[in-house]
Amino acid sequence: MTFRKSLLTLALGLPLAAQAQPIQGLYIGGGIGGNYLQGTDIAGSDFGGTNSSVDFHWGWAGVLSLGWGFGNGLRAEIEGSYRQNEVSDISFAGIPGLTEKGNAKSWGAMANVLYDFNLGSSLGGVTPYIGGGLGYVWQEYDKVGIRIGDNTLDFNGDGGAFAYQAIVGAAYPIDQVPGLAITAEYRFLGTVSQSMSGTGRSSVAGVADAGNLKFDVDNFNHSLLIGLRYAFNAAPAPVAAVAPAPAATRSYLVFFDWNKADLTDRARQIIGEAAQARTGQQVTRIEVNGYTDRSGAPQYNEALSLRRANAVAAELLRRGVQRNEIVTRGFGEANPLVPTADGVREPQNRRVEIILR
Repeated sequence: MTFRKSLLTLALGLPLAAQAQPIQGLYIGGGIGGNYLQGTDIAGSDFGGTNSSVDFHWGWAGVLSLGWGFGNGLRAEIEGSYRQNEVSDISFAGIPGLTEKGNAKSWGAMANVLYDFNLGSSLGGVTPYIGGGLGYVWQEYDKVGIRIGDNTLDFNGDGGAFAYQAIVGAAYPIDQVPGLAITAEYRFLGTVSQSMSGTGRSSVAGVADAGNLKFDVDNFNHSLLIGLRYAFNAAPAPVAAVAPAPAATRSYLVFFDWNKADLTDRARQIIGEAAQARTGQQVTRIEVNGYTDRSGAPQYNEALSLRRANAVAAELLRRGVQRNEIVTRGFGEANPLVPTADGVREPQNRRVEIILR
């Protein structure tokens, strides 16, 4: 296991995922994280050409999406988003000693197209993806302004603009919940020139509130998001096949007199028990294997063992066993129950073994 895979396992508390499958059909997703709103110059005739700008702290962002996967890595989705950032610094016409206040908020509706790169198991189940989108963003400045002592000047305004975004991300599937994946993304969201309109308010004595202020600002966001995505039509993770347990076997031994292939009464009783047992269990084959002791010539004993096997098979047929279920073989002196020297007459080795499989 590589260090990278080990780190993923420890960080997420999850087993390594199998190869991810392309999304096919409906899915939903969501993410939350940090958002950096770039600082902006403020331009407009209502500011009399003054050199003014606003900078922002890191804020937060959230997105929700509903999409469709085409099964080949390509996805299309619609997305709603929200972003918010507090003001960190305001420069207004070179006036010193300003204390900033207020925040910027934005709501977006986007249509995105994304592509998942199926790299098999080379990244431990992680699927990178890229995408882009077009849409519309409505931005609001809420009490963005300055404070000098006990006096405040602030602006409340809003405006909408055409927006675009780029997305780079990766998904890590959760095998325990087919279709569920953890996502990590970077998103750049920008708008064309954002025009704001609203009203200015002042607590300074003798300074009247300003109405119908208009000016232009920039709106460029960098978001880092962690989220979840769920595909509704995902197939369950493949399960390793388990080989079936081998079928149980039963065996019966029929013994013969020396140099004989005739069945005794006891032999017929044992064969009857085997035939009866066949009806009580699922049997696909009956092996009838004949053997001899080592008291004769090997070639003679091989023929004798086969005659013994055929005699047992004939009795099985008489008791209702189908011929296609029976396999008869003669092994001669091979596989003795009791190993002996050549020429020894051993009763335990003069036998036929009936095996029910």
